[in-house]
Amino acid sequence: MTVTVTLQGVLLTTIAVLVIVLLIYLILMLKKLMVTLAKVDTILDDAKVVSETASDKAQKLDGIVDGISSSVGTVVNSIKGNQNVVSAATSMVNAASSLAGVVKKPAKKLKKKK
Repeated sequence: MTVTVTLQGVLLTTIAVLVIVLLIYLILMLKKLMVTLAKVDTILDDAKVVSETASDKAQKLDGIVDGISSSVGTVVNSIKGNQNVVSAATSMVNAASSLAGVVKKPAKKLKKKK
């Protein structure tokens, strides 16, 4: 029995083996990529929740700052004699209660989650 090995046969066999190795490598890389994409998706969901919370707090604080600035304006006007002192004190109490409400709400939310 005679076996003839040609250069063309050796090259084709080598190329076929390399293609099979390359396909296996690509399949393993795609598997790792899918795991990585799942982790990135989880991280982006967490980032979305954090940014929504920060945006909500910023809007609430903006309203409080507006209330405090109007209260300070009321106090300044009352000092100048343009308003009575009772109205100014009421505005200050309202601003303080708004600030206290914002501070207490996150504590209540944390208790509910536990």
